[in-house]
Amino acid sequence: MTRTARRTRRTLQVAGAGVAALLALSACSSSDDSSSTASDSSASGSSDRLSGTVTVFAAASLKESFTALGEEFEEQHPGTKVTFSFGGSDSLAASITGGAPADVFASASPKTMKIVTDAGDASGTPATFVRNQLEIATLPGNPEGISSLKDLTRSGLKVVLCDKEVPCGAAAQKAIDAAGLELTPVSYEQDVKSALTKVELKEADAAVVYRTDVHAAGDKVEGVDFPESANAINDYPIVQLKDTQNTEAAKAFIALVQSSAGQKVLTGAGFLKP
Repeated sequence: MTRTARRTRRTLQVAGAGVAALLALSACSSSDDSSSTASDSSASGSSDRLSGTVTVFAAASLKESFTALGEEFEEQHPGTKVTFSFGGSDSLAASITGGAPADVFASASPKTMKIVTDAGDASGTPATFVRNQLEIATLPGNPEGISSLKDLTRSGLKVVLCDKEVPCGAAAQKAIDAAGLELTPVSYEQDVKSALTKVELKEADAAVVYRTDVHAAGDKVEGVDFPESANAINDYPIVQLKDTQNTEAAKAFIALVQSSAGQKVLTGAGFLKP
């Protein structure tokens, strides 16, 4: 404004008509600057608007990859915090329909997601963001020489499965049925991590779990592929929940999961692309 004022005073000495023209130009310029500043301020506010906590209920098999994505989200959006509740998808769905506060639900199967959508607790349509395939987890070195799903029926072999109501258990049973086998496990576990832990603690010789969980366990277990798993691949859907207390942050977290950066983390953990 100082330069404009000086320019105006100089012009006043030259001609009154020029003054009017310059004042009009100055007013127009000032209006444009104000509009531009308001626009920039609005954009800045839009980029900084995410704050508060995002509560994500997610299948146990997503623990490692979602924890990493949560940390990335918090770095991208200072002032936000992502909290997770990991567990069996059926238990998480029951908690959501029972009124547990959450913003996002990521399930290990469309069947358990349907529990939430049928109850009217989802906002929008769930979208599949990854898929997962089963694998047999054995003790390191595979001391029992397990090479197929049929081997799990051997007498004296201690095998653990996920509960049939849990997605990993339903998928395992589908593969077992497709192979025409009968398998009696020593226990049924409430989620895939619990089943894997039985092998890690040497309380079981083998467990049918997800390939991603074998990957996450590192050298604590050894993985054995079996062809029947191709017929029992689980789709993983994700959705924003209707009663979210942080709508924009919930949408942003889902967008991160579906982004190329999110997919890189997930496929790096052993998940299959949708």
